[in-house]
Amino acid sequence: MGKKEKQKIVRFDWAMKHLLRNKANFDILEGFMSALLGDNEIKVLQLIESEGNTDDKDEKFNRVDIMVQDGYKRKIIIEIQNTRESDYLERILFGTSKAITQSIDSGIAFRKIDKIISISILYFNLGIGEDYLYHGETIFKGLTTQKEIDKVKAVLPDEKRFRGLNIFPEYYLIQVEKYKNIINRAIDEWVYWFKNEEIAENSTSKNIDKVQEKLSYLKMKPEEKKAYQKYLERLASETDMIETAKNDGKQEAQQELLPKLKEAKAREEEAKAKEKEALKKLAKVMKSLGKTADEIMKETGLSPREIENL
Repeated sequence: MGKKEKQKIVRFDWAMKHLLRNKANFDILEGFMSALLGDNEIKVLQLIESEGNTDDKDEKFNRVDIMVQDGYKRKIIIEIQNTRESDYLERILFGTSKAITQSIDSGIAFRKIDKIISISILYFNLGIGEDYLYHGETIFKGLTTQKEIDKVKAVLPDEKRFRGLNIFPEYYLIQVEKYKNIINRAIDEWVYWFKNEEIAENSTSKNIDKVQEKLSYLKMKPEEKKAYQKYLERLASETDMIETAKNDGKQEAQQELLPKLKEAKAREEEAKAKEKEALKKLAKVMKSLGKTADEIMKETGLSPREIENL
């Protein structure tokens, strides 16, 4: 009996745009976030619309994002970036900062500020490290003791309005192409899907089975399959255009630079020739003054044959 063929699962970015905003599919988002954040009690309360959630004909396939609010009232930004963006880290910093400022109205106590977690799923080489998964957060470290403040013990007992250090944004960067298809922990099962568009065998993390059940390509309606294929084609086309533009830019730069390099090389050769002639004239003068070949060679750098032929 042959090996059972794995079912093709739709891409996570497509699912986020068209399927996961349905409350019936929140369990998939909960499973992913539970695996990443190590918290099996995460519950999605609502999705907050963002600029990446458009469905119009001019939508950009380069980026997809949603904002999730969980049971702890944390706001979690999940973003997928399909092509390279040179200032990506600056942009996610801006995104979390914007989310923080929008979470609190003027005149409201700062203690009500939202906790923001930014999760980036990247299909390009961000250019950092060798790992596929990175976590960043704000820490406070004593310059004298070199010890970090314990988040749990940071709350001042006599000052209820101080909520401790667990209010600062946290960042997760998932570099999909750097993932080696090795499953060591729950989040690996999800990244395996992101990279391979299928669920790894023997996956057991929370709600990963719901992905197979709800996001299988074979279970899509004909019109959904058609829309999905169109999405893939346009995504591939956009990626190809970006890469072509990069390559064209490199070729144009090379074409512009080549004449300048040739000109610079010609000037360098001319300068070397003039320098050689000047050294030969100096050597002739030294030779007429009775200087030895060793003395002339030491002074001018000319070879014994060059000095002999003067």
